[in-house]
Amino acid sequence: MTARFAYWMNVSLDLRIERTPGDDGGGDWLRIGEPLHREFNARAKALTAMVQGRVIYETMEQFWPAARHDESLPDFLREYGEIWTNTPKVLVSRTRRTAGHDTRIVGGDDAIEQLAAFRAGAEGTIGVGGATVATQLLRAGLLDELLLFTHPAILGTGRPLFDDHDVTVELDLLEQGTFDQGVTMHRYAVRAG
Repeated sequence: MTARFAYWMNVSLDLRIERTPGDDGGGDWLRIGEPLHREFNARAKALTAMVQGRVIYETMEQFWPAARHDESLPDFLREYGEIWTNTPKVLVSRTRRTAGHDTRIVGGDDAIEQLAAFRAGAEGTIGVGGATVATQLLRAGLLDELLLFTHPAILGTGRPLFDDHDVTVELDLLEQGTFDQGVTMHRYAVRAG
């Protein structure tokens, strides 16, 4: 059975993932409290692997491996540190040659073909992080799901959920939920086109 690629992202109401370059998935507009983070943990724990672009990978790499042992952090953050560090990962990068934390690297002109082969040989759900990788997978017809956590903010500017995608893609709602501070979750299947 072939695995499924699921693009998982925090977004604003206007589907922005960062206000300014360098936010790297963060920002004061995000409302991530304990209940929402515990949801992140449960969903991340269920992944069979993660595929991440270089920027998101390096952002995660700087914090989560150390967080799992930082007793000053709440248990749910330490738990996510364990999950991220121990989940098998694929880093998509043209520049990185090495990576730790159960990570293999794919890159070059055939990166999407390598990801397609990886997906075909895997099972379960593979989380996708990073707009560049997600956009390339969507264009190649390899993106299966979107898991969007929408925060009640309109940024008006910044990086969109997908990069320069100008083809209509239809989705089917699979699941929805609400969390504290007005955050909503929507999980969609990408219709085969």
